[in-house]
Parts: sequence; C-alpha cells; structure tokens
Amino acid sequence: MTVIILLLGVSISVSAIFLAGFIWSVRHKQYDDEFSPPVRILFDDKPKEV
Repeated sequence: MTVIILLLGVSISVSAIFLAGFIWSVRHKQYDDEFSPPVRILFDDKPKEV
C-alpha cells in the first residue's frame, strides 16, 4: 500500500513539472509562429552556384 502512495506522489510531481514547462513555453510565445512552417516547404535552402 505504501508503494502505491509513493508512486502516486511521484507521478503527480512529474506531471506537475511537465505542466509547468508547457505553461512556461506558452507564456514565452514558443508556439506563436503560424506563418513560416507552411511556407518554409516552398523554398529551397540555398540556390546552387554554378
């Protein structure tokens, strides 16, 4: 029974850390780039020089 309580506490702690990381990344605008991913595929990296 003690092991179940210990594992429950550890799993809640780990999930709280991941939730805090996700909230931090949203607040620091890590997911705000909506333009470049669909357009990036249309352009080559660098033109080849002959």
